[in-house]
Amino acid sequence: MGSLKETSLQITGMTCAACANRIEKGLKKIEGVEEASVNLALEKSMIKFDPEKTTVRAFEQKIESLGFGVVLEKKEFDITGMTCAACSTRIEKGLNKLEGVSKATVNLALETASVEYNPAVLSQADVITKVDKLGYSAKVKSENMEEAIDHRAKEVEQQTGKFLFSLILSLPLLWAMVGHFTFTQFIYVPDLFMNPWVQLALATPVQFFIGKQFYVGAYKALRNGSANMDVLVALGTSAAYFYSVYLSIASIGSNAHMVELYYETSAILITLIILGKLFEARAKGRSSEAIKKLMNLQAKTATVMRDGVEINILLEEVQVEDIVFVKPGEKVPVDGEIIEGKSALDESMLTGESVPVDKEVGDTVIGATINKNGFLKIKATKVGRDTALAQIIKVVEEAQGSKAPIQRLADQISGIFVPIVVGIAIVTFLVWFLVVDQGNFGSALETMIAVLVIACPCALGLATPTSIMAGSGRAAEFGVLFKGGEHLEMTHRITTVILDKTGTVTNGKPVLTDIILKEKNKEEEIVALIGATEKQSEHPLAQSIVQGLTDRGIIFPEVMSFEAIPGFGVKATVNDRDVLIGTRKLMLQNGIEIEEGLLEMEKLENEGKTAMLVSINGVYTGIVAVADTIKETSREAVSRLKEMGLEVVMITGDNQRTANAIGAQAGIDHVVAEVLPEGKAEAVIEFQKQGKKVAMVGDGINDAPALATADIGMAIGTGTDVAMEAADITLIRGDLNSIADAIFMSKKTIRNIRQNLFWAFAYNTLGIPIAALGFLAPWLAGAAMAFSSVSVVLNALRLQKVRVPGTDGGT
Repeated sequence: MGSLKETSLQITGMTCAACANRIEKGLKKIEGVEEASVNLALEKSMIKFDPEKTTVRAFEQKIESLGFGVVLEKKEFDITGMTCAACSTRIEKGLNKLEGVSKATVNLALETASVEYNPAVLSQADVITKVDKLGYSAKVKSENMEEAIDHRAKEVEQQTGKFLFSLILSLPLLWAMVGHFTFTQFIYVPDLFMNPWVQLALATPVQFFIGKQFYVGAYKALRNGSANMDVLVALGTSAAYFYSVYLSIASIGSNAHMVELYYETSAILITLIILGKLFEARAKGRSSEAIKKLMNLQAKTATVMRDGVEINILLEEVQVEDIVFVKPGEKVPVDGEIIEGKSALDESMLTGESVPVDKEVGDTVIGATINKNGFLKIKATKVGRDTALAQIIKVVEEAQGSKAPIQRLADQISGIFVPIVVGIAIVTFLVWFLVVDQGNFGSALETMIAVLVIACPCALGLATPTSIMAGSGRAAEFGVLFKGGEHLEMTHRITTVILDKTGTVTNGKPVLTDIILKEKNKEEEIVALIGATEKQSEHPLAQSIVQGLTDRGIIFPEVMSFEAIPGFGVKATVNDRDVLIGTRKLMLQNGIEIEEGLLEMEKLENEGKTAMLVSINGVYTGIVAVADTIKETSREAVSRLKEMGLEVVMITGDNQRTANAIGAQAGIDHVVAEVLPEGKAEAVIEFQKQGKKVAMVGDGINDAPALATADIGMAIGTGTDVAMEAADITLIRGDLNSIADAIFMSKKTIRNIRQNLFWAFAYNTLGIPIAALGFLAPWLAGAAMAFSSVSVVLNALRLQKVRVPGTDGGT
């Protein structure tokens, strides 16, 4: 056995000593584990193990398989020095091999790495060191998005400077080359430009100053046992340059100008590649437009009260509990609660609704919304990275930096692509030198260089991430937040959409409509008992009853005991009376005769109302009914989903009659009613067993299990944080049209990715044989290579102009 190592893991989900014992036993069963102990109080495990036989990742997987979780940290890193898909693939593989790393993904287009790791085993510095060893540079991504945008601007500036310098030196070489052709002999070429030593003087700075980045990159890649685009460029340009140097030296003593030099091949290649990088950097900069737009929504400053003085400070300096003043026409700087004033706020940036919303003392406000007419004093409750807008920006950033499963094929190919191309180039050289054009070193060299250059796998590496960036960014502008590339890819496969009723299909704000009592003379007393009982419940229906009775001026007596029975109703003891309110099943379970109320109940339910039976001291007393109206856009949205060929299902805990009435109003034919909260996830599984790809749409805490179970979980953004956390997509506008928008954007993005991958593969598949057959000059191959990368990025950026059907004037 080798030397033992010790590690600790932070564990979540343990509730008792039995949990700790189970984990401990499970860990000890792993081969290579010498000792394992789990501390329930600290929620920590200490493990001694042989690193030659097992890994920390194996412990994490074991703990997760036992039904518990391991605390991991997730960090974003900016990576510099990547040139193609082979680079990003190598860094990703290297990081995933690090002990303590659970998952690492590298995005070539964004030049970022997202690393999920165990902080007890690994540090940020370890990640940075690993990237450095692989020949690249890494730093922790700045929290300030504007810095990243500045980085993009600097990159464009640097590439522009390099290109102009390289172009000035390459133009005379290009001029001399053009003058060589038979059909261009009429073009005047100064003798000076034909001189081999002048050409050497012009090509050398381009080769070793501008081209230094390719040599450095190639050295680092080869040192780590792999190859990338830099290797291809360095090999191709060096072959042309050094062969030309050899010919220049051979010309000493000869009076004739050496016309068969290849200095222009290396110089023009480098110039074109730098031009391609410049276009690429500009295009990549445009891909963060969605983030810029979101950031521009934020206020830059805020007026706050500090030590009794009203001062204007930067937004970053606002603290929780600060009192913020917002004048008419100003943006609300942070999330908060109104403590003084009344106004209408334009919340269109969040909800998509153009009509301002009236707000008064006690109401919550969201940062970046616009105060239309009144003066407001707001107590800051969320600032900085915690505000709703900051969270939206974070989700978009993470989605843009994530990797879709469709990219795996490109990653696998790019890992072995460059060595294969080098092999093909060598074979091409030998075939030309020995067979096609025997003994003509220059001709064989040119063909080999063309093969090396045209095969750079840049387009392959950019095909997927640029589309994900553009697609998820554009979707965010429609109020659809994809949490990752995998969800963006899966959404287009959805066949069935299950909609929760309350707060999703309906407004989620039911109102009290009917109180029908058996004994009219005791109405005030009975209504007070009903109100007192329902006041203890957190259910939306209960709150609507309480609100309705409060508006009528009813005073509620004190409750002695209370119990909520999920899915059935509530029971309580009020003024020594046993009050029971709920479903038919609840009454029957408690032996209460309800025959006389059933006809009235059915009538109310057929009207789409939710009716609840009431009994006091075991005797049927009456019915209380509430109604939840459907959202204005629900019917239109359901119609859109059906037109897309999707099956639409509504699921609810309501009884079948009420559910059918609401379903009919929304245009939903398939209604699953009387489902308990825990039954929603089971209903999703039933549909999945039928081979359907299911999207679950909900907004409540009780929807979270179903959202997590579905192939795609969509949370209505106006709902609870728990639902949004469990979901794969957040629909921040609360409008069911956003479901169709999400599926539409997923289809558009996947189609765009497929186009990019097709052209990237086709480009290399066609380009390499054309170059090998001698139909491409090296400088043309360089231009084609640069164009392929730029064309892939530009195609992806078309997604930023996509219009969702029914908005902005059409598709």
